Amino acid sequence: MKRNLDILVISDLHLGTYSSEADEVLNYLRTINAKKIVINGDFIDIMLFNKRFWPPSHMKVIKYFLDLISQGKEIYYVTGNHDELLRKFLNFQIQNFQIVNQVVLNTKKGKVWIFHGDVFDFSIQTRWITKMAGLVYDYMIILNSWVNKKIMRHLGKQRLNFSKTIKTNLKKAIQYFDNFELKAAEIAQKNGYKYVVCGHIHTPKIESFKINGEEVIYMNSGDWLESLSSLEYADNKWSIYMHERAEIKNKEDIDSRIEMTNKELFKDIIAEFKILKDK
Repeated sequence: MKRNLDILVISDLHLGTYSSEADEVLNYLRTINAKKIVINGDFIDIMLFNKRFWPPSHMKVIKYFLDLISQGKEIYYVTGNHDELLRKFLNFQIQNFQIVNQVVLNTKKGKVWIFHGDVFDFSIQTRWITKMAGLVYDYMIILNSWVNKKIMRHLGKQRLNFSKTIKTNLKKAIQYFDNFELKAAEIAQKNGYKYVVCGHIHTPKIESFKINGEEVIYMNSGDWLESLSSLEYADNKWSIYMHERAEIKNKEDIDSRIEMTNKELFKDIIAEFKILKDK
């Protein structure tokens, strides 16, 4: 039986990269029924996309969301830094699906401001440092995922988490994340928002800040590379959902690579969009 949610915020799936846990995303989505869904950036990793790597599970995730759109689900696609090419299509809308830079939702507890969070990178540190650090982190996650799937899993060993170790132990990283969260809370308070929701830094979290005497709740939906987390709103309460990895996975989805040209890829997606046209 599916769990009913008022709002689901999910981010940083990074489809099209080896590190994306698309099969786990599908396992999770099939267990919930959300009235509103916010995809908070980095859904398809256009920055690191390689057309030679596109497992069946990645296409299934796209088809799953297309089916939700055809059902008339209210879905917002908030653009991020890895899919910023889609910012050229801001405010594109089909049925209840819309591409946006940010979205504000009303709840009984207050307004919720949702955006990816990459806009803070340039105000927290210089552009070239941000870009270099981002690339190092991205490739670290890919290496981490390869080691876990190809070595640790087959040896029956505990998963390694390189990036989490760096976030926890490096002073510069700790300072960056602290500044990121505080800045988000400060801007939210100035604009009258009770809640501010980000993705981007891949760290699931709910924390209360006191800004100018007012409480602001900062939340982060995490990612589907390492934490396998999302934010759920039900019964007037926000919570972090932490998904447990399946011990046995479909070998075809994990190990196989489908050679697809851009033409073949878009032909498959366009076929799915036909269900929208026929509505």
